[in-house]
Parts: sequence; structure tokens; C-alpha cells
Amino acid sequence: MKIFAHTRWDVAPVLAAFAHLVFDVYLIVGFESRPLWISAILGCLYAVSISWNINSISHNFIHTPYFKPRWMNYGFSLLESVAIGFSQTYYHWVHLRHHSGNSDRPDDKGGTIDLLSIYRYGQNGEPENVWSYTLKSFFRDSLGDIHMAIAKNRPFDAAWGRFELLAFLGLAAIALIYDWKAVLFFVPFYYAGNCLSSLNGYYEHLHGDPDEPIAWGVSSHKPFYNWLWFGNGYHAEHHYRPRTHWTKLAALHEQIREEQEKAGTHVISTCHALGFMAPENREMELRHEV
Repeated sequence: MKIFAHTRWDVAPVLAAFAHLVFDVYLIVGFESRPLWISAILGCLYAVSISWNINSISHNFIHTPYFKPRWMNYGFSLLESVAIGFSQTYYHWVHLRHHSGNSDRPDDKGGTIDLLSIYRYGQNGEPENVWSYTLKSFFRDSLGDIHMAIAKNRPFDAAWGRFELLAFLGLAAIALIYDWKAVLFFVPFYYAGNCLSSLNGYYEHLHGDPDEPIAWGVSSHKPFYNWLWFGNGYHAEHHYRPRTHWTKLAALHEQIREEQEKAGTHVISTCHALGFMAPENREMELRHEV
């Protein structure tokens, strides 16, 4: 029986997801035996791991599900929900809505198709402040609205999404019983991880062009970043061709490089999470001020 739907290379993100879950468990189980300063360092790594998973393993799984058997994809979706701390099914719906709008600007009523658009809460057609977007995005999702939107056409998926959320909350409750101090210690790092994911998303679209498909996203072509984050750096390429498998994004970039240059596709020389340090972004800001 064929297990992987696209390529055996998908074993890499699958194993990485399992490793992430094991790391989450270790954070709680080993808390009492570790010095507090080591747990703080691991907490910072935990925060980064959440953003890493959301923007690489979890993200790629939405567009190119890893497994051929449907039940295995549902099982992996549950695993990811527990590892990252929220329903993968709900995230799937929000992210596809993101691709419907591609970080669009508000319409005449002030709304955006893309619920994650950096322009949604901005002023005068400008992107929202990076700090505001990063720190507030975690609190803006309405789980009830997301559930009802999914339930309209896919009632089983909506129920599965709720089960994923309850599974995470149930395991969190067990962790509280096992060591409540450990859980409370890592809660701020959980929030920080979601903030890092929002920060990552912000610079994936800052100085992108919502009106030009080939320039919807912002790319970073750094090899190590794309190796570690399973191709996430090729974000303009991904928005242009969302169903392209992560292993083929580099090849897609070579195919459309000239078209991207003509369209002014924005490219930064740092990973997205460090976009505030990218000289290309600073240059664009100076031009805007002038």
C-alpha cells in the first residue's frame, strides 16, 4: 500500500512533528528535575518550535496532505493539533481563507477576505503596526465562527476540529494534574510562540503587492532557512502556486524568476521572523517616508 501521497521526502516533516510532540511532553515531565534556568531556555526553544511547526510542517500539510489514506491524514491532523496547541482543522480553514484574500486591503466596508491580512486592522490603507499585529493576532480568532463556517459544508470536519481542540485541552488538563507548576511556567512561552508565528506571517507579506498575484507574498531564498523550515522561505512562489509541493518550490522559483523581477516581487535577505532586520525592508520604509 502506498502511504505517502506525494513523495517519501514527506517522512521528514512527519518525523519532525513526532519529535515536536515528544519535546512538548519532555517539557512537562522533566520540569522538576531541571534547574529553572534550563527550563527557561527550553521555553524559548518551545516558543520557536511552535512558530516553526505552524509555518512549515502544519502549513505544508494543509496544501499537500502527506498521506494517501484519508484516515492517516486525520490522525496526523490530531497529532499536529496536540503538538502546536490548537485545532489543525480550524487552522486549515483560516489559512485557506488567507489564500482567498492574499493579504488583501480592506474593501469599502472596511473588511478583508483574508482574516490574517496585515491590512485588516491598519489605518488609511497601510499595514497594521508590526507590534500590534504580532501581539494581538492570537486573540482575534473566533473559534465559534470558524466552527460554524466549516460545519456549513463539512460537518464531519467541524466535529473533528472540535475533537482536536478538546483533545489538546484534555491533555493540558492531565498535564496540570501531573505538574501544574510546569504548565503555568510554559503558558507564557506558548503565547510567545503564537506571537512569533504572527511575526513570521507579517513579514511574509509586508511590501508584497495584494494586486499582483506573482508578488502577493514576500520570499527569502536563504538555503538553511528553507531547509529547516521545509521551503517556507519561498512564500511569494507559494502564494502564486499554492499546490506546489515544498520540495519543488526552489525549482518553481527558477522557472518564474524573470517574471518575479519584472513584477517587483519583494525578497528579503533574512528569514521572515527577522524581517525587521532585513535591509530590504528598511530601504522600502525609507522610500515610503520620502
